[in-house]
Amino acid sequence: MYIPEFNRIEDRSLAVAFMHANPFATLISTIETGPFATHIPILAHETGGQLHLRGHVAKANPHWKSLAQDQESLIIFSGPHAYISPSLYEIRESVPTWNYAAVQVYGKGTVFTDEAQLKDLLLEIITRFDSAYVEQWKSFTDQYRSRMMQHIVGFEIIATRIETKFKLSQNRTKPEQENIIRSLATSSDSAESGVATLMRERGLGVR
Repeated sequence: MYIPEFNRIEDRSLAVAFMHANPFATLISTIETGPFATHIPILAHETGGQLHLRGHVAKANPHWKSLAQDQESLIIFSGPHAYISPSLYEIRESVPTWNYAAVQVYGKGTVFTDEAQLKDLLLEIITRFDSAYVEQWKSFTDQYRSRMMQHIVGFEIIATRIETKFKLSQNRTKPEQENIIRSLATSSDSAESGVATLMRERGLGVR
């Protein structure tokens, strides 16, 4: 993606933390008819200096077939975003923009349908998003769980490239940044207030 240098984040640990905080991602690959996207939760792990992304799709979803063909895929993790009004700037002749944060990961994937691997993956996902459900999942019969797993395909993608962009008005003056933060922080929209929080965390504004 296009990233002006003042919006580029080189800190890999920050990128991984962002993926952990925003796990619902867009997986994009190419199938016979062209680009194909699937919106799913994806878990990110650093192992041996490599970033591993894991998740699963429905077996009826043709996306997994492209992952098995040794082609590069793109995974987009999106965070908070907000419209920025030019009324918050010091100069009257200004135009509006949109602030946002995103991480794009590129890599080649492998797929798996082995029940033991799928069981480990599902337990990891359940523990991550609904730990209270773990015991209920474990209480189901082996036949039921096996039947459910027959309808999904797991995948793992090893990252070959990571691009992180935080477009947070870094090119504006400190007073303008403060105006933006204060305006967004009072919003009832969590996406907008999330931008204000992220701007504070990045040391923007006058504080």
